[in-house]
Amino acid sequence: MNTTESLQRLEELTDQYLHTLEQYSEEQLRLQPDEDAWSLGQMIVHLTNTALRMQLGSAEKCRVLSEEASAAATTEVKTAAGEEVFQLGGFPPERIRVPASPQYTPAQMESKQQLAEGLQEVLRRARELEPVIATLPPEIMVAHPRLGGMNAKEWFLLVEMHYRHHLLQKERLQSFIAGCV
Repeated sequence: MNTTESLQRLEELTDQYLHTLEQYSEEQLRLQPDEDAWSLGQMIVHLTNTALRMQLGSAEKCRVLSEEASAAATTEVKTAAGEEVFQLGGFPPERIRVPASPQYTPAQMESKQQLAEGLQEVLRRARELEPVIATLPPEIMVAHPRLGGMNAKEWFLLVEMHYRHHLLQKERLQSFIAGCV
């Protein structure tokens, strides 16, 4: 997938997530299936924080590195997991569980407005960055903790892949919420 297609798909996914927000009260968006599971609101906080801070932030870091006079190819390489994700064009359809921790577990949402604004901010930043991505050298990379070295285009594509991956979790949480009504 190229960045234009990825951005278009991200726009569609953002609309889908925004529509989901409209369906639920703030109380419902905070419901957790159990104490170790995220609420729908926490999942959206995770999506927006990860996109803004890690994915788009790393794509931007690639841009900054490419502008430095000393810019050189990186020695970063993709891990086997990274190779698999990009060969598949997305994450495998399996749950990824990590232990609850202050560093990883997203905070509960403050409001529906916070969630909507976060989703819209990701889209705004992605729209600004997308035209620049094609001009950046692919050998400039920033490491992902699990996937290894990725260039700006790969970091950009990862936003849409991550949004798409969480659709399964969104469906599970919507079923859980429906069972609580």
